[in-house]
Amino acid sequence: MKYFSFFFVLAIAVALAFAASVPLGPIPPLAPLLDPNHGFWQNTLSEDALAEEELVLGNLSSPVRVVYDENLIPHIFAENEPDLYRAQGYVTAQHRLWQMEFQTRAAAGRISEIVGPVALELDRMTRRKGLAFGADLGLKYLQENDPEMYKLLEAYCDGVNQYIESLTPAQLPVEYKILDYRPEPWTPYKSILLLKYMSDMLVGDRDLEYTNLRAILGEAGLSKLFPEFPKENDPVIESERKWEFTPLPVIKPDSVDYPDQSLIMTPLPQPIEGTGSNNWAVAGKKTKNGNPILANDPHLSLNLPSLWYSMQLTTPEHSVKGATLPGALGVISGFNQHIAWGVTNATKDARDWYKITFQDESRKAYKYGQEWRQTDFRIEEIKIKGESAFLDTVVYTHYGPVVYDRSFRSDRQDVNFALKWTVHEGSNEQRTFLMMNKAKDHAGYNAALDHYTAPAQNFVFASRSGDIAMRIQGKFPLKWKEQGKFFMDGADPSMEWQGYIPFAQNPNTLNPERGFVSSANQHPVDPSYPYYVFDNSYEHYRNRRLNRRLREMEGITLEDMKALQFDDYHLQAAEALPVMLRLLGDYQADSQEAQKYLTELKSWDFYADPNQKAPSLYAIWSSETMESIWRELVSQPAPVVRPNSYQTIELMTLSPTDSVFDISSTPQTETAADHVKLGFDSLLVAMKKWEMEEGDYSWANYKRTTIQHLVPNFKSFSVSNVYTGGGSGILNATGSRHGASWRMVVEMGEEISAFGIYPGGQSGNPGSKYYSNFISKWANGEYLNFNLRTPEQAEGVLFETILK
Repeated sequence: MKYFSFFFVLAIAVALAFAASVPLGPIPPLAPLLDPNHGFWQNTLSEDALAEEELVLGNLSSPVRVVYDENLIPHIFAENEPDLYRAQGYVTAQHRLWQMEFQTRAAAGRISEIVGPVALELDRMTRRKGLAFGADLGLKYLQENDPEMYKLLEAYCDGVNQYIESLTPAQLPVEYKILDYRPEPWTPYKSILLLKYMSDMLVGDRDLEYTNLRAILGEAGLSKLFPEFPKENDPVIESERKWEFTPLPVIKPDSVDYPDQSLIMTPLPQPIEGTGSNNWAVAGKKTKNGNPILANDPHLSLNLPSLWYSMQLTTPEHSVKGATLPGALGVISGFNQHIAWGVTNATKDARDWYKITFQDESRKAYKYGQEWRQTDFRIEEIKIKGESAFLDTVVYTHYGPVVYDRSFRSDRQDVNFALKWTVHEGSNEQRTFLMMNKAKDHAGYNAALDHYTAPAQNFVFASRSGDIAMRIQGKFPLKWKEQGKFFMDGADPSMEWQGYIPFAQNPNTLNPERGFVSSANQHPVDPSYPYYVFDNSYEHYRNRRLNRRLREMEGITLEDMKALQFDDYHLQAAEALPVMLRLLGDYQADSQEAQKYLTELKSWDFYADPNQKAPSLYAIWSSETMESIWRELVSQPAPVVRPNSYQTIELMTLSPTDSVFDISSTPQTETAADHVKLGFDSLLVAMKKWEMEEGDYSWANYKRTTIQHLVPNFKSFSVSNVYTGGGSGILNATGSRHGASWRMVVEMGEEISAFGIYPGGQSGNPGSKYYSNFISKWANGEYLNFNLRTPEQAEGVLFETILK
């Protein structure tokens, strides 16, 4: 332990030194931080060394038993739900308090309070998007419509707060000590805010960029480069699905005055490319044991502490296990004695922008049809550590907050844009998960989803009775074709959403003939679905690889499903590299290195395994080629998005001499081959630099997967250079900073068999041996046994605690 303490001290010193060189706010007083009785020394002990057999927890109606297994996964046994969730709050806070509070501070736009002015613009944008406003409405909705749910939230908060009240300065998580602040009481509002934060992480929009693209390319050019369906569409809901309902009518205005101006402004941050998820379920007729098998691996930022916290929650009526979201009640992705379920992002365009015409400089009224509607003002007081508070006035219309206006933009364009988003409406996602935790069949699964609004998710399902299902769930606006693809005139009432698609008519399927259901962030449906569906970020490779494998496989086992989650086959490279090599033609490789790279690329089997070198070469060559092709389009002042890789590769394959490849600023006419050659030249330059500075360019060393602490400056609390394969667009979608944040496979037999893993550990304390102990297993495609436990199953118990 003394050696560990020494290196822990060294890590803290490195973190502080880095923080001192990078603006992060005032460095805390060193004396309290180094105090052996209260400082970070107290954070060097792991949870098993601090375990107590009994703890007094107020407001319980009966004792609660908490059994920790060898991986520090708690199994909570309570006699009723209020006690269960009070204990869940307490136990989660024991291990993840700082993470819970930091994430809700981020969602509320309150990071400046703890790090100073460096976070001011981030906080301003967060507040202007209206996450806190949406949480206010969500809280009101629960109080008025679901008092039972609200009481359970209060029980959870009581558990968290009892833990906070028990903390001495010595017991504070180390991040509080470094950043020099203390935790606040937890509230139902914070739990609701956390779910709004997830919506913000997963939802994007490109209305402003598409507006610019339409002005630059014209309608025909836009349709050519950005088709709404790919040539090879393998949607979430199988194409054979027949829609046996009468859709609600959607009235398109006789004329739509689309804007023809380019907008020079900075769009909202979007989900990082490559962020996505996989889930699927196979029917018993395709499995070795005749039981349905479900798999789920949501892909998100790889962070420490992990986004997820594993636990089992048990009452006499139900027992559920899986991944919880610290700060929220119940299990988000998991299984119980009857069903299993999982989630992936449905990538639906759920945010639209409206141009607002104010009556005058006071902004007290805005034009709507033939009238002037009154605005509301929300004064956002942003407290800043070490400085006076910053006051920001945000104007609210009936559409939503005016995010961009005269007081918040980097340019001088006279434009005002309001954001309409389903997050700004009252909803009850927390009810969905608690009902799902207790559901017994497909009807219970559907009933739970009827409470779910945002973010849009693909919910996969399997049951012990043999059913498999998929439902794309969210509150989806009724839109006419192309509505919301470009920004709209807020003064025109005909631009309004015309209601919402009934939940029963959301895309769904039950027991399809093909014997499986699956999603990988691709198009949800084929063109036969009667409602308008659009998003800019659909996936085109993972889904096709997944569905091809599921169609081929028979006699499927749990081990097969684990292997499929860890599948490294690079379908994009398999389709693009032969085209690129053909277009490269008789390129004169005038160096030994160039010939070596070509040999490695030509002999590649298209698996992005960690020891392979060709994936690194392909990543650079394809990236530089795409950059060369679209540089002219994206280099102008008005922000745009470039065509996706699928469409670009299709153009390179089928129309290599198309005019889209020509660079207007040069006298000659360029083709796809010219860009491929320029890309290869760039590869040679990049590899010369890499080999001189880094040496080895095997895939794991090149992409350098890093699991980063939530405060990027705290590098000593991160894990770098994780040796693993995969990548964006691959089923094992492990990139440098994103990947499978949770992997789960469950066989729904007479005896349920389950396995799970995530890249982190149960503890949020960097000094604990349970902080990052899962990472090596996760990186190797290994899993933990995740079977349900009864109170009598004591094998492998680390310790247990009675809450009284």
